[in-house]
Amino acid sequence: MLRTALIASSLIITNTFATEDPFLWLEEVESKQALDWVKKQNDESLTHLKSQKSYQATFDNTLAILNDKERIPYAAERAGYYYNFWRDETHVRGVYRRTTFAEYQKDSPKWETVLNLDELAEQENENWVYKGMNCHYPRYQRCLLSLSRGGADATVVREFDISTKSFVKDGFSLPEAKSSISWYDENTVFVGTNFGEGSMTDSGYPGVVKLWKRGTKLESAKTVFTASKSSVSAGGYTAYDGDKTHHLIYDGTSFYTRDMYVLAKDKLVKLNLPNDASVVGLNNDKVFVQLKSPWKKFVQAEVIYTDVNSLIADKAEFISFIKPTERVSIESLRFTKSAILVTVMEDVKNKLYHYTPAKNDEWKIEQVDFPTTGSISVFNTDPDKDDFFVNYTDFLTPSSLYLVDGKSLSPKVIKSAKSHFDASKYESKQHFATSKDGTKVPYFIVHSKNLKLDGKNPTLLYGYGGFEVSMQPYYSASLGKNWLANDGVYVLSNIRGGGEYGPSWHQSAQKENRHKAFEDFEAIAEDLIARKITSPKHLGIQGGSNGGLLVGAAFTRRPDLYNAVICQVPLLDMKRFNKLLAGASWMGEYGNPDVASEWNYIKTYSPYHNLKKETDYPKVFFTTSTRDDRVHPAHARKMVAKMQGMGLEVLYFENMEGGHAGAANNEQSAMVSSLSYVYLMERLK
Repeated sequence: MLRTALIASSLIITNTFATEDPFLWLEEVESKQALDWVKKQNDESLTHLKSQKSYQATFDNTLAILNDKERIPYAAERAGYYYNFWRDETHVRGVYRRTTFAEYQKDSPKWETVLNLDELAEQENENWVYKGMNCHYPRYQRCLLSLSRGGADATVVREFDISTKSFVKDGFSLPEAKSSISWYDENTVFVGTNFGEGSMTDSGYPGVVKLWKRGTKLESAKTVFTASKSSVSAGGYTAYDGDKTHHLIYDGTSFYTRDMYVLAKDKLVKLNLPNDASVVGLNNDKVFVQLKSPWKKFVQAEVIYTDVNSLIADKAEFISFIKPTERVSIESLRFTKSAILVTVMEDVKNKLYHYTPAKNDEWKIEQVDFPTTGSISVFNTDPDKDDFFVNYTDFLTPSSLYLVDGKSLSPKVIKSAKSHFDASKYESKQHFATSKDGTKVPYFIVHSKNLKLDGKNPTLLYGYGGFEVSMQPYYSASLGKNWLANDGVYVLSNIRGGGEYGPSWHQSAQKENRHKAFEDFEAIAEDLIARKITSPKHLGIQGGSNGGLLVGAAFTRRPDLYNAVICQVPLLDMKRFNKLLAGASWMGEYGNPDVASEWNYIKTYSPYHNLKKETDYPKVFFTTSTRDDRVHPAHARKMVAKMQGMGLEVLYFENMEGGHAGAANNEQSAMVSSLSYVYLMERLK
């Protein structure tokens, strides 16, 4: 009788949900019914978009750019070799390769193949996508190779020997899962994976951390930490400071908070740090921490440091290293043998500083000579060397890779990407729009020097606005060749929710203040129209993932402002986002829709719940991926089905592989990109 009552109760709940949401069946990712629906949508949209006259030329342009053999082969330095993962028309899945520094500096280096993914995939009849190689410091001979089927976040992990270029017999190996694995020492790893019931968090990530010794079964690995089910994830890793090692455990209690522990002599010691602070470096027995909130005498976003052993002993006395200002945020710290390299962002443009110790805990500070109008990335820093690499780019300058002398700080160009379009015809500017609450919001605009201010220019406005991710100037050959060269205008927004001005810029659009990101985006759109750069008829918007939520909210809030919307791998059903795949991990950003007071503000912008009958929406182009196991494809699927049920015309493409990136190889990337450009030209020209 009890069983009958439970079944009846479950049917009532199911039917209630079905009544509220008639498209729940599209959440069954690979059901026949759902995939048949996907194929029908794909056929209709691809037939339409690929029939456009501009499609083939756009695709050819884009694929040629992606396969360009002259593009910069970015490489990671390890034990004297420079390692690079490379894809082109010959290596569709990719090849992992290496060369020496002497060779790397040449225009056409000789590369030694370490692992050919195309050959491996053919041998094993698998659609492998490379997801990374984690090699044990300092010899870097044994590595943990992560492979994904079709681009999903879930990976298969296998131990690989660089010296023999082969998999290690009876080495560390994990079946497909969202795992966390890293080196403890040469014969032991920290491992978190799906060990069975109760081992994964509500967000679908590892919640149990174990130490697994070589030659033993995974089942016998020793548990060293267990997180709460409500945590996002937990894991372990080893931090190196010269020849010293520190074994650390983290418990990501939310997307933005974590508890940190040191594992020493089989004991866990919790570090006395604010749980929203980030450990940004370990160097010469000093641990550097960036604050996300004010703490003690220190301000929000300040970087502070202390002796690592004092921190472990809970006797730390912190010293300020660098403070942000209203217009300057601290982006990264990198450590060399004698210096600390600090990249800051001033009004969304990078500057690089070189810090060396002086007397009385003071620092000698020198600016490294790079243009201050674009984006700077520092990498391949080494605690045994003073020289380092820098990549510089901006909207109209292809990336250049520099080797910087650690003593003189003079940069030398090692490699430069070729220009794929005539940048001399265009200019980039930065403007500030005034949002609804008076906040000045920056944005970049790139257009022809001969731009006519007549409101008729096809304009693409791109946005993200979340998770403290900054949108910075960058060179895009495909954008230049396929959009700017066709009289398009490109706009990159720096709305709140991002990290352009540090954690305060992000936090000002979190949870109940999410609408401020949308208001910022609308303010930029209105500013473009007021400047007569464009008009609603010629204005399109684009965003992916959280940016997909942004443009979804944008066109449901203000359908009158836009005539084209590209909504990629989006979040759209904000009532159920926390129940789909990794969605529970994002409640720190959006709030919990199962809490009435929080759903009260989420429901005001949830795109899926704010569609209104008899409203004239633009014809939206939705894209997603069946293999996306981060943002569920049902967000886009259900939105399309609901809009079609209202008699609205939409376009939809779901790549059957590709993961959250939306594509698994260059040909797929070229196709998805080309579909977007063709759509924009059709709608905005």
